[in-house]
Amino acid sequence: MSEKQEKILYVCTCGKERSETAHMPFVLANAALAMDVQATIVLNGDGVTIAQKGYAETMPPGGGFPPMQKLVADFMELGGKMWVCGPCIKTREIDESALIEGATITAAGAVNVEALEADAVFVF
Repeated sequence: MSEKQEKILYVCTCGKERSETAHMPFVLANAALAMDVQATIVLNGDGVTIAQKGYAETMPPGGGFPPMQKLVADFMELGGKMWVCGPCIKTREIDESALIEGATITAAGAVNVEALEADAVFVF
């Protein structure tokens, strides 16, 4: 019998206007991935802007953390899953084609399942 893969779900609800808070789920998720813990970041509300091509480069530094552009690139390279709220991008008139490679549109049901299967859920 194989061991269960540990999973953490991070929910990010803010973008550039709360840059320090927006950086935190990416910092924590990258640490989890380095520890061989599966990490999923769900971008909701203004957080969906982070998934837009070129947006991370415009974010101000957050709390002494690495630049958001590096955090996002590292997260994707380490195998993290980035889910983007479909209704949230529609409200902000963000087309799916404007999202970075690897960002996946999701909805409430899938997020609920991921939360139920996770060992921990953090919301920012």
